[in-house]
Amino acid sequence: MSADVSTIRQALRENDREPEGPARNARAERLLAEAEQTGDAALVVEALTHQLQVYNYSSEKDKMFVPFARLLRMWDERPGDFGDFMTHHLFWMFKWVSSSMVDQPHIPLAAIEKWQSEMEHRYRLAGHSERAVCQGELEIARHLGDLPRAERAYAAWQAADRDRMANCHACELHEQGSWQVQLGLDAEALETWAPVLAGEHTCAHEPHAVLAASLLPLLRTGRSEQARAHHLRGYRMVRSMESMRDSAAQHIEFCALTGNEARGLEILAERPAYFTDRGNPASLMDYLAVTALLMDRLTTLGHGGQSVPGPAGTGWTASSLAAHARTRALELAARFDERNGTGRIGTVVRERLDRRPLMDRLPLGVRAVRLAAAPPEPAAPAPETPVQAPLDLAGLLAEAHRLSEAQRPEAGPAWEAVARRVAAADPAAAGLSDHDRASVEDHRAMYGSLPPAEAMAAFGTAAGLYEAAGDPGEAAAAAGRAAYARALQPGGADGALAEIAPVVDRVLALHADGAATARQASAVLMCRARVLGRLVQDAPDEAAAESAVAGLDQGARELLAFTEPLRAEAGVATRIAEALELLGDVAAYRGDPRTALERYERAAAETRAAGLPWYGVECEAKASGLAAQLEEYGRAERAARAALEHAALVPARGRARLHLRPAEILAGTGQFAEAAEQALDAAHWADESGESATLGVHARHQLGGWLLRLDRAAEAAAVLEAVLPDITAEEHGDGMVVQTLWWLGDALTELHEPREAAGHWLKAAEIARGWPEQHDHAMLANLAAQALYRADLDPQAELAYARAGELWRELGDIPALVRTLRVRAWIAAREEQPDPGAARAFMAAAARECEAALACCPADGAPRLLAELADTHRQTGELIAHVCPGEPGEAPEYEEALGYVDRAVAGFTQAGAGFVGLRTATELMAAWLEADLGRPDAARERARRVLEIHGAGEADETGEERRAEAEALLDYVDRRSGSSGA
Repeated sequence: MSADVSTIRQALRENDREPEGPARNARAERLLAEAEQTGDAALVVEALTHQLQVYNYSSEKDKMFVPFARLLRMWDERPGDFGDFMTHHLFWMFKWVSSSMVDQPHIPLAAIEKWQSEMEHRYRLAGHSERAVCQGELEIARHLGDLPRAERAYAAWQAADRDRMANCHACELHEQGSWQVQLGLDAEALETWAPVLAGEHTCAHEPHAVLAASLLPLLRTGRSEQARAHHLRGYRMVRSMESMRDSAAQHIEFCALTGNEARGLEILAERPAYFTDRGNPASLMDYLAVTALLMDRLTTLGHGGQSVPGPAGTGWTASSLAAHARTRALELAARFDERNGTGRIGTVVRERLDRRPLMDRLPLGVRAVRLAAAPPEPAAPAPETPVQAPLDLAGLLAEAHRLSEAQRPEAGPAWEAVARRVAAADPAAAGLSDHDRASVEDHRAMYGSLPPAEAMAAFGTAAGLYEAAGDPGEAAAAAGRAAYARALQPGGADGALAEIAPVVDRVLALHADGAATARQASAVLMCRARVLGRLVQDAPDEAAAESAVAGLDQGARELLAFTEPLRAEAGVATRIAEALELLGDVAAYRGDPRTALERYERAAAETRAAGLPWYGVECEAKASGLAAQLEEYGRAERAARAALEHAALVPARGRARLHLRPAEILAGTGQFAEAAEQALDAAHWADESGESATLGVHARHQLGGWLLRLDRAAEAAAVLEAVLPDITAEEHGDGMVVQTLWWLGDALTELHEPREAAGHWLKAAEIARGWPEQHDHAMLANLAAQALYRADLDPQAELAYARAGELWRELGDIPALVRTLRVRAWIAAREEQPDPGAARAFMAAAARECEAALACCPADGAPRLLAELADTHRQTGELIAHVCPGEPGEAPEYEEALGYVDRAVAGFTQAGAGFVGLRTATELMAAWLEADLGRPDAARERARRVLEIHGAGEADETGEERRAEAEALLDYVDRRSGSSGA
């Protein structure tokens, strides 16, 4: 038995709201079959139109042509079966079908031209403008690469009048900008697209498609920050839309050309069906081309053997998928060119395949593992350029020694180069002197990433070799470093302190005899102070910590006393700075942040005075943190910026922290734009150092919150959605989880995604349920209820508001409780209950809560409660008028409504000057009711009262709005009564 007509129509409407994809298409096909069984020709037209629409917004666009031909035949035979709405749809979809033919290489060019002529003929007969026809002509000409024809079509398109058949403004602007990009006019295209990007013109696929199309033009015009924002905003808009494979391809291309190859792989993995969906061959060709581009990029970086997502049924590596995707893309291009009789499509695809990165790396703010580059092959020198031979081992050693003596940050890499040459069994290594061999071991332990036990052994070997080479001072320094390496091992600090004590005595004696330099002696004293610092960190209880801090204080002071008189000696200035830094640590341990801050600043100043500011980076960072703690934000910002000046010389992990510090300080002073930039850099360097899951999570969490504060909700949502799976209560605390969910709900609300926002707020509320303080729980429950209400999920919203109301009652927040009751009243009214009694009962309960609270509240709380009671009366009046079935003057309920609104005016007046805007808004509401009840004089009197209240003093936005409404009301009353009202 077939379904009835109304049931099928309702099913068609419901299916229209379903997500794009094969399931929606299949249901549309079933509904068409059911419509055909009813024998209702108009319903069949509706079902065919629906089927065309879902095909158009899916991966099965090639199925559009048969149902459209059937519709057109039905129109020719029985146009009476088409109402005005379906007639409009028929001509509107002519554009879809005609333009989609270009994307199907099996459709002959002659057939495409015939359909274009047919469209022009039918539009002309129907009295439609030729504008849409000219746009279709432009699309054909661009596809063929016929520039003169395209220019003629573009001019005719722009000259033609806009009518109901013209594409929407957003789609037209997209096409105009796309044409400009083809002509090499990137800046002009971006200007053309600006209204779409700003949200002034939108449709089902815009601004989604323009955001994707703008990515490369933005990069080419130097607007990389905007390109990043468009990627974050745009990709989350298209990721769930099956029909937007071409836009997804543009996002993958953007990733491949900005050093975000890992992000590109993530996008590829999200929709494996994109490799096989054949309904739009032109889109498939573009997708395969950018896939090959991305895979070629991975191969260039040395990751050709990496496993990558690709077409199902085969295990793919980057290099194998590159070859496969390139071959298939070019095969499709060849099919188009064969059909068109040109070589243009193949040329365009090859140009795309051969594109080179536009940036080495553009940080996006979302987590992606950095893919390391393979060592590049050395470029062949120009014939006239003399070839400089690489340094031999002796040259490398000399350069490393030079850099070490100058205390340059490049010394570490120089010694690593020496160590690599020695490890590679360079024949020259066999002839190294004991002193050179000692230096290699010493610096391998200093600059390498050896575990403490291996470093201790290397330092010990170095000490022995230095001794054998007749350098007892350097031997003592290496022995001191070995002791410190012992302290870094679990439980090793006590043994290290005992080990280093005789070394200290020895090096001081050597220095007194002139057998050790100040640099060597101070190195041992510094190592002893560091060992004492480890004792502080390892202290098992408070008493042990106090004792260890006292030891550290003494050790640091002895280091300072030794070095200060010798500051002119080579290598000593940085030891003075370290002594001051350790003394700053002592003050911090003892709860004296101001003294600690002064010592850190002195330490940094010592390094600057010595011309070695990079040694002061850590001190500047510590000073910045303490200054912020003391709320001296200017001082904190200066220190943080000073540390950042030499961030390039710091390892990636430290660099991430250096960017995160000023980010937090800047955010604390409301400078969210720069704070977001610093957090973005922090996230990038956390990724580079392998700290994505720790430091990177914190940076991205903060970045999302700050982007939200900057009203960049789409970017914030993308960042927060990406970081949310990495945040766990076990690792980061449930407070951070709740805050991320809270921010994400705020962002999605700004993006008009209330259902999704409600889901995040409900999860956050569930976590906050277990907290001792319940205000956040109540607030989150309330926010979730609001979102559910906005999403028209009334039953769920009612439950959520009921829960929020209970929590507000427990917290004693009566105004918040009252607001939940009022919304529940509107939910009851919106559910179209035959009896409005339930809605009115909620309003009455809200009024009782206000009255009970007023009876016992202190005087300073009365105005707010009076205003809540007044607003309850106002909404009660509005509710009564809203649900009343009769017209004003016929139904007594309108008089009752006016009575409640009058009570609201009196209530807002009693609440005081802080509620004047609400009072006059309510007065105007009463005036409109008076006018509709046929009382023009009473309405005028109320309107004039509003004009009087807002007529004096400085004009503000509220006052201007009230005056405008009052004047509009007076005009309305005068027109209705046919008099001037004088």
